[in-house]
Amino acid sequence: MLSDNLTMLRRMHGYSQEEIAEKIGISRQAYAKWESGLTVPDIEKCSLLAQVYGTTLDGLVKTETVDGVGTIPPAPKGKSIWGTVTVNDRGQIVIPKGAREKYGLSGGRRLIVIGDEAGIALIPAETFEEQLRHAMDLIYQQTDGE
Repeated sequence: MLSDNLTMLRRMHGYSQEEIAEKIGISRQAYAKWESGLTVPDIEKCSLLAQVYGTTLDGLVKTETVDGVGTIPPAPKGKSIWGTVTVNDRGQIVIPKGAREKYGLSGGRRLIVIGDEAGIALIPAETFEEQLRHAMDLIYQQTDGE
């Protein structure tokens, strides 16, 4: 719900209601009513709020819930949170339908598995290979100039 997202985002970014109200040109009382769910902002104010919080209009108004966690904040603009998956006994997961549709993933599609201390990510092999070729080209250009 919008009011939950406004509260979460404001707290995550460390703003007071007064600071947010000032950024978008309204009173603190008006913003407080949005957070409490008594009123809702118009589309122009929602657009300003999305910009301030670095999310999308869609992310601002939709509430995402993850099992075992509860309501989660909207994803930053350009990012997605697809929910949770469970690894089966063979180490397999089912990628959520929304993610498969967004990235055109179907049977036989090659993915590169990368990771760091925080976790793993899947990248379409073609994208990874293209970026790797580009990086290698830059390295060769630098070494040719020396």
